[in-house]
Amino acid sequence: MIELKNISKSFGENNVLKNVSLKFKKGETNLIIGQSGSGKTVLLKSIIGLHEVDEGQVIYDDRIFSDMTNKERKSVRRDIGMVFQGGALFDSSSVLENVMFPMEIFTNRTKAEMQKRAEFCLERVNLETKVGKLFPSETSGGMQKRIAIARAIVLNPKYLFFDEPNSGLDPKTAIVIDNLIKEITVEFNTVTVINTHDMNSVAEIGDNIAFIYKGEKRWEGNKEEIFTADDEELNKFVFATKLMQKIKDIKK
Repeated sequence: MIELKNISKSFGENNVLKNVSLKFKKGETNLIIGQSGSGKTVLLKSIIGLHEVDEGQVIYDDRIFSDMTNKERKSVRRDIGMVFQGGALFDSSSVLENVMFPMEIFTNRTKAEMQKRAEFCLERVNLETKVGKLFPSETSGGMQKRIAIARAIVLNPKYLFFDEPNSGLDPKTAIVIDNLIKEITVEFNTVTVINTHDMNSVAEIGDNIAFIYKGEKRWEGNKEEIFTADDEELNKFVFATKLMQKIKDIKK
């Protein structure tokens, strides 16, 4: 489990996060939602240590990450898998080399061992072994997302983070990625945290959902509760489109 206790973060006079407390559970998909500028990206970066919190604690299974030395944090980062919004794949490296990269940094495995593990992870995200020989530019957007997921799970992490995993994808491919994230979360019993604007993701895989509004945790619940929540700002966010308005009318 990852627990946040009264997290606050400011940049100059801009108070981005204000006293946020949350718990992210193992084996479940934990979603952070909110409009652009709400603070959810800063929250995600604060959890993984890209931003230092001003107040509060970030706790990884009883280990207070925000109080650790750099050396102690490195051991925690070994257990973290991260999928960035754009995939962050290395254009000059093959797909297989991209997936092998974390093992080169954090392990002493032989090249043959790393290749075998990388091929297994590519197969796990439903990509054929021959894809490993391609370069990222030779693959589709959906394939690049799956390659990034393969790289994120190659070290068998305890904690998985996704920043807008469906950004730039068509609805059908987005559903494939959502289902894959859910399957991997359950299969590996990870603590999975997802930043998203995608209401389809919320409806499909939102086991636990936190709505961030102006830097504060405004609402918390699950994919069933969110459609009947009695919160004005949450409803403005959830039912912003005509399609979601129709869904709201159906559920009444």
